[in-house]
This record gives sequence, C-alpha cells and structure tokens, in this order.
Amino acid sequence: MINAKVIGATGYGGLGILEGLLRHPAARVTSLVARQDDTRRIDEFFPHLRGHCDLRVQVAGQEVDDGTPDVVFFATPNGVGMAEARAYLEAGVKVIDYSGDFRFKDPAVYEQWYGAAHTAPDLLAEAVYGLPEFYRAQIAGARLVANPGCFVVAAVLALAPAVKAGLIEPSGIIVDGKSGISGAGKSPKPTFHFPHRNENVEAYRIVEHQHTPEIETYVGDFGGQPVTATFVAHIVPTSRGILDTCYGRLRQDVSAAEAREVYLAAYADEPFVRVSRDGTCHGTGVVLGSNFVDLAVNVNPRTRQLVVTAAVDNLVKGQAGSALQNMNVLFGLPEDQGLERFGLYP
Repeated sequence: MINAKVIGATGYGGLGILEGLLRHPAARVTSLVARQDDTRRIDEFFPHLRGHCDLRVQVAGQEVDDGTPDVVFFATPNGVGMAEARAYLEAGVKVIDYSGDFRFKDPAVYEQWYGAAHTAPDLLAEAVYGLPEFYRAQIAGARLVANPGCFVVAAVLALAPAVKAGLIEPSGIIVDGKSGISGAGKSPKPTFHFPHRNENVEAYRIVEHQHTPEIETYVGDFGGQPVTATFVAHIVPTSRGILDTCYGRLRQDVSAAEAREVYLAAYADEPFVRVSRDGTCHGTGVVLGSNFVDLAVNVNPRTRQLVVTAAVDNLVKGQAGSALQNMNVLFGLPEDQGLERFGLYP
C-alpha cells in the first residue's frame, strides 16, 4: 500500500488528487495539509466526499502523519515545493510537485519567466518532467517529478510528433489556448466573479506567459531540435477544460491522412491519448472528468499549415490525473490504475 500525503489539499488540485487516491486500490492517504484554510474535516470543505473521506485538514508545518508517507503531492503555488521538497527527499519520500518550481534545468529560465529567484537550483538536475508519454523510463527511476503545466500537456502532445517527424518548421509555431476559469485556481478575485466571467473571453499574459518556455523546451526536447512558439492563453466562461489549437508551417506537402498516421503511430500504445481518425475535434466536453487527451489532426493545403487541436480536462490530465499517472509509474503500478473513472461525481 502506498502512503500518500497531500499538501494544498483544499484547492482544486489537492481535491483532484485526493479523489484519485480515494479510488486507487493501492493507495492510502496519510494526511491532508493546507496553508491557508482552517482545520475542518475535508468533507466539510467538499460535501461530496462525505462517506469517502473524513480526514481533518492540518495546518502546514504542524501536521502529524498517519504513518510515514511514501509520496508527497505538492498541490501548491510556485515557491512552496522548492522550499519544502528537500526535507522529504532526504527522508526517502518521493515528491510530485504541481508548480513550475522543477520544470526547467536552468534556474535562470525559471527566474526570467516566474519573476523570482530559484531557492533550490541543485534539485533541478534530478527533477524529471512528469509527462509519461515521453518520459516514462525517467519517471520510473525518479525521486522528484515536476508535473507539467495544464496548457502544456495538451500543447506538447499536439506538437511533438510533428516536430519529431519533420512535418513542420521548428520556428513560428503558434499555440492558441483556451481554459475554463478553474485553471486560475480556487482563490477568489473580482475578475473571477460570474458577472465578469459570463459571456466574456479574455486573453492574458499575451507575450509573457510562463508556459511559453515550457512548451518550447519539451516540444523541442522530444522533437530533437530547438523550437520557438507563440503561446496565447484565453479564459473562457466554462468551469473546466482546455482546448489548445496548435499551428505549424508544413515543411513539405503532406495530406491530412498522412499526418494523422504519424500521430496514430506515435500514440498507438498510449492509454490516455486518443487521435481522431477523421480529424473531427469533439471539444472539451468529451474529456471532462477523464485523464484523456483528444487530438484532432488536420492540414490546410492552401496555407500549408498543420492544425492540431488538443482537448483535456485541466483539473485531471492537466493536473491531478497526470500526478496520479506519475505516481503509478514511480511505483511500478499499471499506469491507468485509479484513473479508469476519475472523480467522485457521477
């Protein structure tokens, strides 16, 4: 039995991994920790957990674990993991961090895009990027896993096969990302209120979004060459779900059917990547509550553009589902264990 601890348990990401762990036949939750909320039982924060989990949320730094954890999930903002992960690693505990703290090998990249100094740069060398589709073997031998950014999961899976196969130019890639409001987290802000969000679509951090270097790094890493990308994120008036529409200029004439065959071959053995055989994008509704990534591959011969859409649930494959998938890989379990049905909602 894997003993799991969740730090940041009362946020959306913490709730998501808790839901997954409660369904997991080989996992047990040792403690739930929050940095800001009070110490009520978790089913008082989230009533749908009644009858499933009644652990009390503990104050960060004062928690008592029910047994030594085997893995700790940091479902926390940037800066927390880099400050606290070392103590767990030194105690032999594996760490899966949701934030951007361990996604880059070069601390200068973090400092440039996140606007803060990295306080644990020595840990970056051993951190493994938590995208099992590309880094499964490395994750299996890791102590420290950096969960991908939610937009990035979709973008990297949408673009990397085309770059690797030489279908598109590695420069000038465009990623148009749209996310439901839950992607901004649980903390309330005036711009998250219903009257502002309803029937309103906004772009934000248009040329400075922190997911830009992450997309470039990991599309380029898998594709075997440096890439440059323009990434623009939008908030749309839905609760959850991400749709990335990715554009790349074709290097040669390729039909849509030929491009789809590249993707079908690349993901033939992947349990959570589904490639549309006719290029239809079914949208975010068909992946909600699941760990699936749905890809639709199309070619515009007039403009010589490859167009790939990727739909994910930002709270599952874009966050907690990836974390649970990574835990399974870390401990040598079937990769889809606990993810057959994700979430306690019907």
